[in-house]
Amino acid sequence: MTQPPAGVAACVRHPDRATRLACSRCGRPACPDCLRAASVGHQCVDCVAAAVPTRAPRPATGTGPVVVPTLVALNLAVFAWTVVQARSLLDNADAALFRQWALVPDAVAEGEWWRLITAGFLHIGPLHIAFNMFALWVLGRDLEIVLGRARFLALYMVSLLGGSTAVVLFADPQQYVAGASGAVFGLMSGLLLVLIRLRRPYGPVVAIIVLNLVITQVVPGISMAGHVGGLVVGALAAAALVFAPPRQRVLVQSAALVLLTAVLFALIAAHLAGMA
Repeated sequence: MTQPPAGVAACVRHPDRATRLACSRCGRPACPDCLRAASVGHQCVDCVAAAVPTRAPRPATGTGPVVVPTLVALNLAVFAWTVVQARSLLDNADAALFRQWALVPDAVAEGEWWRLITAGFLHIGPLHIAFNMFALWVLGRDLEIVLGRARFLALYMVSLLGGSTAVVLFADPQQYVAGASGAVFGLMSGLLLVLIRLRRPYGPVVAIIVLNLVITQVVPGISMAGHVGGLVVGALAAAALVFAPPRQRVLVQSAALVLLTAVLFALIAAHLAGMA
């Protein structure tokens, strides 16, 4: 291999070629074959390649939230049906559907396990459903887009089950509980963990959670067990969804959610067996 004359630089890609030219971007010496015309001067092929932008994927059509408006619609439809049954907007808890769907631990002990889920679609009065649906809409819209529809729905339902489980374990066995608050608190946990994962400011979400816990404690008639249960279980479910390793993401997420659900049912079964 011939060497360039003394005092003359060699091309960085072809060391055997002497050159007095250089890349106008990185400044490295380059022979004419390794230079490309640029808007200002000439750039080496390495800089040209580095400057080529990566083509961003086109957003898929219909990427807006679907699960959130569907859940809101279902809750509103159930509320409207209870109003029709009770013939009262304010006293809709007198509807027959409450006697069939509301969460009563003693009823679950008698085999009516569906109440663990159906209670999350019942609301007592317009203020109750307005607050929960507003919270679901505000928290859920962006969270559904970030997590994806299936994962968001899984987070919602597991959080709902977590709130119901806490009611069965810690609340009055004869007191009925209704509302989507457990699931909504789970979404708060989910949003918090997503912001932590993305390294975004999460102080406002912490403040919202603390404020709602204070309200739960101060205002009578609100199920502390249901709210805290949804918050804790939602955090566990969200952690599995957000921090799963990329290479085995689906497997880890699915296994964690199935295991968490199984543990909740096992806790309920063990508690009810102890009550018998």
